[in-house]
Amino acid sequence: MKVNSKHVNALLKLGRHLLDFNPKDSVYAPLQKQIHQALIHNGWFTQETIQQCFSSWGKALTSFNLEQWLSPYSFPTQTQPKTIALVLAGNIPMVGFHDIICVWLSGHKARVKCASKDLYLLPYMTHFLEQEVGEERITFTDQKLENFDAVIATGSNNAARYFDHYFSSFPNIIRKNRNGIAVLDGTETEEELKGLGRDILQYFGLGCRNVAKIYLPKAYDLNLIFGGLFPHAEVINHAKYGNNYDYNKAVWLMSEFDFLENGFFMLKEDSGFSAPISCAHYSYYENIEDVRKEIQVHKEAIQCVVSKLKIEGTIPLGTAQQPNVWDYADGIDTLSFLENL
Repeated sequence: MKVNSKHVNALLKLGRHLLDFNPKDSVYAPLQKQIHQALIHNGWFTQETIQQCFSSWGKALTSFNLEQWLSPYSFPTQTQPKTIALVLAGNIPMVGFHDIICVWLSGHKARVKCASKDLYLLPYMTHFLEQEVGEERITFTDQKLENFDAVIATGSNNAARYFDHYFSSFPNIIRKNRNGIAVLDGTETEEELKGLGRDILQYFGLGCRNVAKIYLPKAYDLNLIFGGLFPHAEVINHAKYGNNYDYNKAVWLMSEFDFLENGFFMLKEDSGFSAPISCAHYSYYENIEDVRKEIQVHKEAIQCVVSKLKIEGTIPLGTAQQPNVWDYADGIDTLSFLENL
């Protein structure tokens, strides 16, 4: 690993800081203040989901994981670092943090434009890291991005069309809408189905890794999926989620769609990979090879695949929102992109 050891040590310290997070500990008062602001400005963020995010990052930023992630790369000392513009999403807490630390580890400068709904957590994290190493290479702006050498931008499919046009003359990574999918074979245990429920509803299903489409064997009992979702029934008490559930249910009823629901979640047979909030699509299969082929055909719409079956690139049920640090969004190696600028 040829990344500056100071930077690795700073990440390790941040990982421990997040893993040990205790809102009642005065050490975390500055962070809790930022959390309070984040909760005010984003109705989808909750104390629980933010702490889930901290726990995920705390478990990811370990010595073993960083060594395994960074060992293939060789970053020379940047005598003339490039400025990388980062346009971040804001659908779940700290969703753009991986891009920031990739730029930081590569020795380049980051000019960050956060989503308007996630303005408070990321500056705290970057300030923590830069204090540890005594340098400032990460800046945030709410103005038009200018004077940069390359760009990494994440947004909706509509936003991506704009990004493709606006950033076409720069080296870039442009990310669009994607979703997680699940492939079941009917032998899943109760715990695995609870894991699927977590993959569907963690962060209220707003993440690009959340499962929005499920492949099922013929005659599969859909009540098994509802059983896995049941531990998350309290989501209906969240105002924004509840409003979306009521709205989407009304739309489906007026459209006379066939669907099943359990009072807080809906399942609809549909070929689409993206589903509305509080909903998931499902399709039946007869031959698992057909599913493998469909995944390959539609890989541009899929962020991750959760399954116990032997399908290329799958991860275990229950781990969709626990990516490793080497799990790059859209499968595009961000560090390699930065290494070769």
